[in-house]
Amino acid sequence: MAKPILFSFFSGSGFLDLGFEKSGFDVQYVNEFHQPFLDAYKYTRKVMSIPEPKFGYSNDSIEELVDGDKAKEFASIVKKAKLQGELIGFIGGPPCPDFSVAGKNKGKDGENGHLTQVYINSIIKYKPDYFIFENVKGLWRTARHREFYEHVKSELEEAGYVLTNRLTNCIEYGAPQDRDRILLFGVKKSKAKSKSNEKLEIDFNWASQLKYDRKTVLSDLSWPERDTYEEEGSRDLPAAISDYVELTTEYWFKKNDVYNHPNSTHHFVPRAALPKFQRIDEGDDSKKSFKRLHRWRYSPTAAYGNNEVHLHPYKSRRLSAAEALAIQSLPKEFSFSDTMTLSNMFKTIGNGVPFLASQGLAKTVLEYLTKFTR
Repeated sequence: MAKPILFSFFSGSGFLDLGFEKSGFDVQYVNEFHQPFLDAYKYTRKVMSIPEPKFGYSNDSIEELVDGDKAKEFASIVKKAKLQGELIGFIGGPPCPDFSVAGKNKGKDGENGHLTQVYINSIIKYKPDYFIFENVKGLWRTARHREFYEHVKSELEEAGYVLTNRLTNCIEYGAPQDRDRILLFGVKKSKAKSKSNEKLEIDFNWASQLKYDRKTVLSDLSWPERDTYEEEGSRDLPAAISDYVELTTEYWFKKNDVYNHPNSTHHFVPRAALPKFQRIDEGDDSKKSFKRLHRWRYSPTAAYGNNEVHLHPYKSRRLSAAEALAIQSLPKEFSFSDTMTLSNMFKTIGNGVPFLASQGLAKTVLEYLTKFTR
């Protein structure tokens, strides 16, 4: 099977796309409205020697591509892509603060929430062979947001797609982070073989790339809780979690050589907060802000905006961009330019899907497309 093609939307700096690129997909079009994130996307691909997308980069709003002045031009690009004869897919995770339980909670009518509907409209209008949609768990678990989610799923089914979805924690894929995401996959009925045509879950194997059981990792294991903070102190790996060391922040700090990474010095330095930094125990993540990670535990969700501050386990400072990228399980060669602002670095990191989760999802999608599409 030739490489399936992807059109990427809400691309950020490309964490989600990277997992697909590394798993055998051809990303041919990239759309990201925020120019600093798009610049970071271009920079990281150059650093990693990944070819530029065939149809280039766009920072147009998705509304312009669906119903605005750019719709005709974009329709022409989609048509050209389809003439290649390969499967064409759309991939995207629309901005999610309006659905997040810790965010604005304005839902589908919010400034960002309405972009989910626009993304769905783009799928219905341009009819890719398959698509991937990802978003926060609030869209799944909050009643009024779930009603909207079920509505857009119905629209997709009426447009000729069969669907399967799963509320997945990224730690199940091996990312060192407690991060829930909705993952929705759809494929045209006309492309689906056999049983998939009626019920996609029969053939789409969500579990094929999962490495860890969610309940075991998040509920059953005796992870260390709090230890007295000691600047540059050492602490042995607890025997109880020795088989799960790959899920700890310290493992990823070493794996990514974070202190020699190009972004090792990129962290905020609020001098007035230093005494507070030194009073917080290692592993105390009980408050919304000033969470100190534990070196021998996974990280809470990598969310670095809205005054949420994550502290280094054994240094009196906030996390560096290099350390935050490691928590997002990015390859160590993934880095940002020195010209990118700290605010943009941490915002795009917090918005991104952990690389191991995107790679696991990509391999699952590819398995399905290879075996069960025509």
